[in-house]
Amino acid sequence: MTLRIATALLLSASGASTAPAAPPQSHAAAQTSPAIEQATRLARWQLARMNDPSLIARAGGETRNPRAWEQAAFWVGMTALADHGASPDIAKAILDMGRANAWKPAARPYHADDHAITQSYLWAARNGAGTAALRPTKATFDHVLANPPRVTLAFTVPPKGGYNATECLKRWCWCDALFMAPPAMLELSRQTGDRRYRDYAIRETWATVNFLYDPAERLFYRDSRFFDRRDAKERKMFWSRGNGWVVAGLALMIPKLPKSDPERGKLEALFVEMAAKVKATQKPDGYWAPSLLAPEESPPESSGTGFFTYGLAWGVKAGLLPRAEYEPAIRKGWAALERSIQPDGRLGYVQQVSDQPEHVLATDTQYYGVGAFLLAATAVADLKLDR
Repeated sequence: MTLRIATALLLSASGASTAPAAPPQSHAAAQTSPAIEQATRLARWQLARMNDPSLIARAGGETRNPRAWEQAAFWVGMTALADHGASPDIAKAILDMGRANAWKPAARPYHADDHAITQSYLWAARNGAGTAALRPTKATFDHVLANPPRVTLAFTVPPKGGYNATECLKRWCWCDALFMAPPAMLELSRQTGDRRYRDYAIRETWATVNFLYDPAERLFYRDSRFFDRRDAKERKMFWSRGNGWVVAGLALMIPKLPKSDPERGKLEALFVEMAAKVKATQKPDGYWAPSLLAPEESPPESSGTGFFTYGLAWGVKAGLLPRAEYEPAIRKGWAALERSIQPDGRLGYVQQVSDQPEHVLATDTQYYGVGAFLLAATAVADLKLDR
């Protein structure tokens, strides 16, 4: 054995790395996929503008925070793109971002939105960054496990302090949270072998499902404030992107559990049940309306459409959804996403930061919408539906 090989083996055993790993090649066939090429162009467009929120109509403090959820969802899409044979600059960008962030989650230790960025750090830990990339994430989740929040899931905004002072935000009391936090906890459990992270994620996921899921409609309320809200036609309000977060979150969670885990089967059953309703609510033009049960006169909306297209395509590849039944919806969704790319290269029709259905413009773009597009592109490429 040469000295170089012996040194590399010793470094590998200690969790260190001699150099960033090459981008995964398990999806080498997707390298020439039109969907992957389109996603790579969009990713590069966004990367060139990560520090310029001027194109985002409703930019706030979290928009500018590289550790907050808005950018974090983009990086989740980037990890999927890197795993599908994208050029090396995609993986390098993820690693560079993590190092610039010192691999730290955002500031609030309990808030699921502030955990979303850790999904990309955990990817980096497996792809060249080593165990240093997961240490701050582990410290945050260890704090949560040692001091579990004891609050209700009821979403009550206090008169003083406003939205961010809402007590239940220490738990996953809004449906978006199922995308933000549990995939990271499950991945940390898988990488460390510590079942406690898995157990916490599963317990809190089902608490959220049991609280916010409407089994009659097979959709999620965004949070408990929407239980009794109705539109002018007395229809329940089910937000497209909110349910998109859930569908995509399930697609990220399920593969992180062993096939022998009974909780995986339960999550798969929930996914299949939701998928049928999602397919049924797609509009003829391929988009999903911002308010899923109110499709008439609704604008195109690409973030919910991106997450739904990703989830349905992933479900077909995973063998959970019959291809013949779901392929038309996936094709229409992908075609709608491609039409959302504007002449200047941006992804348009992305509803801005909100918690409910709103108006959308062709010029509206956002980091998380691009992340949804990247996820959809990789899943469409897996099914070779872009050819």
